[in-house]
Amino acid sequence: MPEGTRAVLDGPEINRALTRIAHEVLERTKGGQEVTLLGIPSRGVPLAQRLARRIERVEDLAVPTGSLDITMYRDDLRLAPARALGRTEIPDGGLDDRVVVLVDDVLFSGRTVRAALDALGDLGRPRAVQLAVLVDRGHRELPIRADYVGKNLPTSLRENVDVRLSETDDQDAVLLGPARSRAGSAGSADQEVDS
Repeated sequence: MPEGTRAVLDGPEINRALTRIAHEVLERTKGGQEVTLLGIPSRGVPLAQRLARRIERVEDLAVPTGSLDITMYRDDLRLAPARALGRTEIPDGGLDDRVVVLVDDVLFSGRTVRAALDALGDLGRPRAVQLAVLVDRGHRELPIRADYVGKNLPTSLRENVDVRLSETDDQDAVLLGPARSRAGSAGSADQEVDS
């Protein structure tokens, strides 16, 4: 772990947060029969899959799950280095008249979510759109609020939130440390630029 970095969530705490979010989704959507989970790449996708597994264990309900690439909808394309396009995978049956829960790892400025809403509008007309995030670190630049939050984590703009998941990083942890420069940073680039 880099100097000045500390773990704010470990694997078991992430699991408990996701279990709580799964139960909240089921309660708010009255059983989840009309729910579709869409993860925002990269770490939102495995988080959506984990939520789907938890919902299935509780309700014996297979929740349609997919991914929503927002790359071409970002408002910083001209400012940031070129990014590879991610995958958009819409479950069979589409999104029309569904309750779509967008899933992401960190909510920061709100710009990633705004881009996701724009992308979603080109793919269908959900009945409702909700947002689930593992970490809400504050510093919103747009009027966006998460419906489901694993952990509210007040941060400084001089800090970086790094979410690591076993599917992408071989460990489950949320780390808080000094901000890295954007040009040379690796890992959770979405959070540093504008989640």
